[in-house]
Amino acid sequence: MLNVLESDGVRTLHFGTLAVQGAMRIAQPDDIELEYVQQMMMWLLFRDHATHVVQLGLGAAALTKFCRKRLPSAKVTAVELDSRVIDICRSHFNLPADDERLTVLNMDALDYVQDFSRRRSIDVLQVDLYDAQAKGPLLSTEAFYAACANCLSPQGMMTINLYCDWPEHLQHLQMIENAFEAVAWLPEVHDGNMVAIAFKQSPSVDFDALYARAANIQATLGLPAETWVNGLHSWMSHGTEPQ
Repeated sequence: MLNVLESDGVRTLHFGTLAVQGAMRIAQPDDIELEYVQQMMMWLLFRDHATHVVQLGLGAAALTKFCRKRLPSAKVTAVELDSRVIDICRSHFNLPADDERLTVLNMDALDYVQDFSRRRSIDVLQVDLYDAQAKGPLLSTEAFYAACANCLSPQGMMTINLYCDWPEHLQHLQMIENAFEAVAWLPEVHDGNMVAIAFKQSPSVDFDALYARAANIQATLGLPAETWVNGLHSWMSHGTEPQ
């Protein structure tokens, strides 16, 4: 069962439980409301633009709408297994119809990334795959992350929401690290959401440059990018265990 609630000007999507699967501020439908979803845009710290951005898991379509509106040079594809989620995003969360830049596919995310025709065709993957219980990321396997890496262009990146208990974070991160050259993550928000970024090729990290890019992101896109750099700096300064 899917249901939609509204409170204090914010509309939320639920899969028959209290767990929030996505949110939209009604007065600003193309902005990203939830902090962890904003963090899934932190790939912008490491590249100026992307030709093809893909979301695995539609949620309330926050990332899909934001990328389509605010990244005019990017083709945006969203992959969602449940057709009801696609329908409710279009009826209640302002997801526009497909056009020359937007494609919403009703299919399994694993099938999508394992399709050989997509090899090296995607610049950015944004992965947020959960069921109604939201007890851990779906498809979190070595094979899935390897397929994600294979889909990415040589300088490609993946951001992923890991919503689970502390010990499980390490298990998921280890599988991601086995598929990518470099992985980093931000501190938890929203009682357990931890967003990681995985790089197909290890980036050079210059924090002065990252803070400069963050200031530009905040000025042009309204995203709290400086907090992302603070989180990455803390991660590098205090070790690699999730906080």
